[in-house]
Amino acid sequence: MQADKAKTLRLLKTARGQIDGIMRMVEEDRYCIDISTQLMATQSMLARINADVLKAHIDHCVRTAVESGTEAEKESKLAEVEHVIDKLAR
Repeated sequence: MQADKAKTLRLLKTARGQIDGIMRMVEEDRYCIDISTQLMATQSMLARINADVLKAHIDHCVRTAVESGTEAEKESKLAEVEHVIDKLAR
């Protein structure tokens, strides 16, 4: 993985903590809007983490393939990016 591993792990642990908190909220029958707000915050954090990972992939793996890879490697990396974009668009 080319993203900042320490930062990524720290953010993922934070997201895990948020999910644990949300689970406690559900167990305690907390107000639905409060639960929803926390869910949206966690989704937003995960989206930011994913964006960082994808940017690092493009900056390193895709750039390397485009600059010095074979035509098949270039096509493969670009197809990967297209596939992820399609998934994000859903």
